[in-house]
Amino acid sequence: MPATKNRSRNTARPTRRRQTRRKPRLEPPASCPSILEGLGIIGLEAIEPVILAALITEEPLLLIGTHGTGKSYLLNRVSHALGLESRHYNASLLNYDDLVGYPLPNSQGQLDYVQTPASIWGAQAVFLDEISRCRPDLQNKLFPIIHERRVQGLKLDRLVYRWSAMNPPLRDDEEDDPQERYHGSEPLDPALADRFAFVIEMPGWDQFTTEQQEQIILRADSDPRDEAGLQLRSLLTSCHSVLDRVRDELSVQVAGYVRIVAAMLAQAGLRLSPRRTAILLRNILAVHAVRLLRFGSGDLNESAWLTVTHSLPHRATELRVDPIKVLSAHREAWSLAKLDQHDPLRIVLLEPDPLRKALQAMQISSISAPDFSTIIADSLASLPNGARHALAAELFESGAAGRLVAAVADECGELYGLLVKPQGVKEQVPARSVRHRVWQSIEQKLAAAPVGDSDTPMLTNLLVALFVSEELSTETDVDTVESAWRSTRDQAKGVTA
Repeated sequence: MPATKNRSRNTARPTRRRQTRRKPRLEPPASCPSILEGLGIIGLEAIEPVILAALITEEPLLLIGTHGTGKSYLLNRVSHALGLESRHYNASLLNYDDLVGYPLPNSQGQLDYVQTPASIWGAQAVFLDEISRCRPDLQNKLFPIIHERRVQGLKLDRLVYRWSAMNPPLRDDEEDDPQERYHGSEPLDPALADRFAFVIEMPGWDQFTTEQQEQIILRADSDPRDEAGLQLRSLLTSCHSVLDRVRDELSVQVAGYVRIVAAMLAQAGLRLSPRRTAILLRNILAVHAVRLLRFGSGDLNESAWLTVTHSLPHRATELRVDPIKVLSAHREAWSLAKLDQHDPLRIVLLEPDPLRKALQAMQISSISAPDFSTIIADSLASLPNGARHALAAELFESGAAGRLVAAVADECGELYGLLVKPQGVKEQVPARSVRHRVWQSIEQKLAAAPVGDSDTPMLTNLLVALFVSEELSTETDVDTVESAWRSTRDQAKGVTA
């Protein structure tokens, strides 16, 4: 990734001096119709700021969507509106000679390329459609075009925009509608996916309103309005000064948020490269600048959320992106970005291990009841049987359960109740059956438990209760629960001793 002018900083919030500086304020336009709608592109108002930000920053853009969602239509219309000399390639059918022309040695013994009307030389925009169906060897040759605007080491001086499109990649755990499984659409190499600054998912037909669906049907072949093209070109020109102001005012604050959201996403299994964090900073500032210019005002929180959802390269790879986890990461990061760097809550929430996070929170009485309850609820949901029950026991034994809101306290009470209430089982099971072997495993565990240990009665009640509820299906389940129980109890005692 090329070096960015906005250096990431380790501070999570601006200094007092920067906080008192005036933020960008713009007079709202008299009216603000969708620019893309003026080009005949319907229903993209929600992601229009992201698309416009990609045009302003001239960063590589990747569109992901099912067939017929208007990926090519969008990019071709934008290219026409900007008056660009563009090249549209179907990457699934592309040969490298189609891009560069035919090499011939010149009088100096070097290679020149015989250009054709389809070759990339002189293009201002290149659209690589069906990139996920491209041969791996050709993807490697497209890499420097997307990343560096170079081909065969030669600079493409006129090239500004690098756009690509693909169908959703086929994954091994695919559970979607069989009609939307694209068997030829392979996940992109993570390194290639990471070179696309913006990764935008196109809305499907069922995400449009009835009115939008009818507009799409009626206006599919309509010509774009001339004023829409002028409006788009004017926006790209004027937004650069706004973006400069936004960078000056908000870079430090947004850098703090990006650092934290990267940590939160990593906890959710979505690790960002250092390159991606710098890209994310630039993207958020650009999206916010667009929203300021188009609407006269803009919530930076909303700009950050909109940007994060359309800046994750994982969507083009083998990893499935859980939108709930991304939303949770954003909300926590946004909250933490506003806290003092040494605030105990900030330190606790940045802890990736759910058990350590809960145990640390128990030691900090200054954490509010709602925040404490959220931490405990999230930890309980992340921990396996045995560990969940051990955490509940620690909450009640330490008195920390009194800090919980009612709903979470009730959940913990149910778990703790299994441990302290004597459990019984009256069941006939066939000899040598799976249930019989599971019970024998429980008996062996309890027979080996230390006599007189205060934990032994609770472990007994726990294993019997889980056996009755059929949550122990195999002997391995018994081992797992006992191990999780003992490990959690030992860890809790070490923290709270």
